[in-house]
Amino acid sequence: MKKTEMNHDDALHQISHVAGERALGRQVGSDRLIQAGLDALMAGVESPSLAMLAGLLRSEEPEAPDLFNQVLEELGLQPPADPRAAKWATAYWIARQIVNGSLDPAAGSHLIWADVAYDLGYPDDLQPLVACASNLEDWDESWGISIETLKEEAFEAAEQLLSKQAPGERKE
Repeated sequence: MKKTEMNHDDALHQISHVAGERALGRQVGSDRLIQAGLDALMAGVESPSLAMLAGLLRSEEPEAPDLFNQVLEELGLQPPADPRAAKWATAYWIARQIVNGSLDPAAGSHLIWADVAYDLGYPDDLQPLVACASNLEDWDESWGISIETLKEEAFEAAEQLLSKQAPGERKE
């Protein structure tokens, strides 16, 4: 399977997402930091430290976190310091991945349900995706509705979330 080429905006979103994961305390390996840098470089993103990050050798992997932080600073992509804002940014990022086709709607809605909605107290804006995730997880052939129809509902719920408010603007 051929990997789809990333455009400039997708690459910036990927870097922001990785930064958000780190801000939430998740372990992000140097290999992912380097790959995010390489993807961004290949997509035409420019920053003084990006080429250094993307070109790190395996023996230089310990340098990746510091270089990644430099890239974030140079690109103005510091993750939200507020954990709630970081969770909302993650929800938007996952929804974008569903809508652009790089993440299966079932997997994406489940990630929002499991990794975001609970921590935010199940806000109204995420309820449609949470309901979709629950339906997709519990789906049975006897329901008389196809799994594809449920995935389409999750896709539409992701579009609805993205249409409500631009990433980074949520103040909740």
